[in-house]
Amino acid sequence: MEQHLHIICLDVPYPVNYGGMFDLFYKLGALQEEGVLIHLHCFEYGRGEQPELNKYCEEVHYYPRRTGLRGLSGTLPYIVSSRYSEALLDRLLEDNYPILMEGVHCTGLLNNKHFKDREVFVRLHNVEYQYYDQLSKVERSPFKKWFYKRESRLLKKYEARIGPKAFFMAVSSKDAIVYRRDFNANAFFLPVFIPWTEVESQTGSGEFCLYHGNLSVAENERAAMWLLEEVFNDLETPFVIAGKNPSRTLRKLISRSRNVTLVANPGNEEMQDLIKRAHINVLPAFNSAGVKLKLLNALYVGRHCISNRSGVEGIALDVSCKLADTALEMKNSIRTYLLKEFTAEMKENRSILMEATYGNKESAKHLIGWIW
Repeated sequence: MEQHLHIICLDVPYPVNYGGMFDLFYKLGALQEEGVLIHLHCFEYGRGEQPELNKYCEEVHYYPRRTGLRGLSGTLPYIVSSRYSEALLDRLLEDNYPILMEGVHCTGLLNNKHFKDREVFVRLHNVEYQYYDQLSKVERSPFKKWFYKRESRLLKKYEARIGPKAFFMAVSSKDAIVYRRDFNANAFFLPVFIPWTEVESQTGSGEFCLYHGNLSVAENERAAMWLLEEVFNDLETPFVIAGKNPSRTLRKLISRSRNVTLVANPGNEEMQDLIKRAHINVLPAFNSAGVKLKLLNALYVGRHCISNRSGVEGIALDVSCKLADTALEMKNSIRTYLLKEFTAEMKENRSILMEATYGNKESAKHLIGWIW
């Protein structure tokens, strides 16, 4: 019996050039390898139509997202109201195939009477109201801070409303617990789909510590500044900060530090080389929402990794990297690991742990089992 599945994406899931695209894109290939026939629906607002997606799907449809004022609603969160499409509704009603909605963003049709008895599954990227609340706390722009707070309030009401209406698959066990406890939802943990198939970490020692991320994101800039001011302020080891679009403020702060180097806007190949050559990837997070793909990347490609509880909460990685929550704990961990080579035994142990949780094939089988 053929297994057909509608997948609705919040954005066009190719090219895979930012973290949010990893789970969306690599899930397509994993499902196709298991024989699933995918009918893909994408909201397009700048990334364009991508022929690459045709390799994995029976058909691909694109729908314009109503951005700006046209997408605002007095009652619905913007991420949802801006992605409502009558054309998508009509197309989904042509058959009775199950539907996978990628993100709360794509769940607007859950409130339509035609989908009351339809098999609908939602991939949770975050507990969105918590995510937007945390964004508001680190945002400096008054307008963006107001918007994030408003979006958080609307999302909390909305997520409670849709909780009983679908089967939810979270990228972290913590998010699944929140949905079950607070929103009366049927929610489970399904690991994120990733491009890495094996741990490629080099044994031996590197010559520097590395923090990497999209530096135009307020949370990442805050983490980089905290490391500069509180952790590496009196450490002599070379420290590299690498990422997209660093602000003038961050550039100025880095220029004052004798042992700190900025690598602005590295290409993917250069970034992977930095992660691979670093002795320690230092990746604290001040937002516990979702899954930190840069930490996964560092664990598959890099040597030692140090994070904090917010960085690993709910994603089964706390045994794969050293945890340090305060500046003093992080300083001490860095000093300790600078003296330790990354050994073949460490690599083997990490490989076993990562494969046990983050194998795409096993995740695809779990997903297929839940749907069919």
